[in-house]
Amino acid sequence: MGFDHSFFQTFKPGIPKKYLLLVAALVWTFAGGMLLYRGFSILKFNSLQIEFEETGCLIAGIVFYRFMFSAISLKHINRILQIQIERPCFFSFFNWRSYIMMTVMMTVGITLRLSGIVPITWLSLFYISMGTPLFISAVRFYIYAIKNILQNRNQLTSL
Repeated sequence: MGFDHSFFQTFKPGIPKKYLLLVAALVWTFAGGMLLYRGFSILKFNSLQIEFEETGCLIAGIVFYRFMFSAISLKHINRILQIQIERPCFFSFFNWRSYIMMTVMMTVGITLRLSGIVPITWLSLFYISMGTPLFISAVRFYIYAIKNILQNRNQLTSL
């Protein structure tokens, strides 16, 4: 006695495909913004060389974006644009492997912060270095989302 496919479709949190890039942008903005906020907040109160450390972390984050996150975000963008379903699941802006990676990274970060194994000042540097490429990737998602929404709007008006 199995469930009908339509049963699951009824409860699937689907959204119009054209907004999925915007959802991804919001999630990446939240993740990057949270890490940047934490990192800068910690350094503000615990560091004597704030400007040097922050600048170094921002540069490291930009390099990290250039050589890793740029490809990752473009891969996600292309995957989203190629989805054939008109109302994909709200959570399909990531694939399963990305959700697993995100869960592992969050677990490691929270564990390191709560355990005290790594000094909080060092963690703040890592937060800034990781938050920067996430935030830049979010900007890229916004650009593609806006282009995609405008392109869909133009296609509808030309009909």
